[in-house]
Amino acid sequence: MDDQYTTERDSFGRLLADRQVWRQATTIPAAGELTARWLEGRSQYQPGTFTPGIDGETEAIAGELALLNRNGLFTKESQPGLREAGTVQRAYVTGFCTPESAGSLLALSSRTELVTVGHAPGEMSSASIPVTLQDGEIVTVLGTSESPIEADQLKDWADEANESLALVLAESWYVEIFDPVWGRDGALLAAVLDALTAG
Repeated sequence: MDDQYTTERDSFGRLLADRQVWRQATTIPAAGELTARWLEGRSQYQPGTFTPGIDGETEAIAGELALLNRNGLFTKESQPGLREAGTVQRAYVTGFCTPESAGSLLALSSRTELVTVGHAPGEMSSASIPVTLQDGEIVTVLGTSESPIEADQLKDWADEANESLALVLAESWYVEIFDPVWGRDGALLAAVLDALTAG
């Protein structure tokens, strides 16, 4: 690999050398490991995230998210619980996983106050669960499945990572897990990790 290639970036500032590794990620564990490295600042490319690094809000939970990615949940989106002037949000995390992991995460709803919305392969949802309010207005919702089952979503994943991973994700469960308590932080991610690693 020449020096130009190892320092070349795309139009979003993402390192193309780090993108190449995604060309070989064809499983949820492989995608999870690469996502963990990005969360830890050891990679500057994440499919579908058009920036070379994590945002300030994610920094506080990046270590916990890396653990989830290394234990069977290829995370897509997340936010910590927050309560500050004009903004309140529920902690949540979404991602792709196997049916077994989905079962463990769905069970969270039966034994804790956390809520898991699961989408089996091929299922789409049109629910809208508010998770962020700014000045009383809803600005972020959960419940709309991001499982890449439509042709344009599959193409996006194939372009950003590789076709094999896109097909694996199309056949995977997609879960959205949130803490129903507005502003609470610290409960969700630890419980999700426990569910993924139990038994």
